[in-house]
Amino acid sequence: VQLQASGGGLVQTGGSLTLSCAASGRTIWMGWFRQAPGKEREGVATISVSGNRVYYTESVKGRFTISRDNAKNTVYLQMNNLKPEDTAVYYCAAGSGILWRTNWSTKTEYDHWGQGTQVTVSS
Repeated sequence: VQLQASGGGLVQTGGSLTLSCAASGRTIWMGWFRQAPGKEREGVATISVSGNRVYYTESVKGRFTISRDNAKNTVYLQMNNLKPEDTAVYYCAAGSGILWRTNWSTKTEYDHWGQGTQVTVSS
């Protein structure tokens, strides 16, 4: 499976962006990670194939929404009320295992990764 992320850009604090990630085939779990300069890549959100299980990192709860369209093999990340600390390269990822609250943000649980898209939030 190949993943193609898009939708990044420059936005002011409080603004919104929607990221998209198109997969070349069917996926089970799809997630978003981000990596800021000098920091480890961290999990942002993930969603199950049915969409009935989603997990978010604490810092984005209430601001970001992950969703998917299985007919298009695409996952979205709607980001509202963006803050400068959200600035990072955002990566989408796909996993075929079983994810729970305890392991959804573990990078090794994901088999496929997209190329990343830059999100910059100016203060």
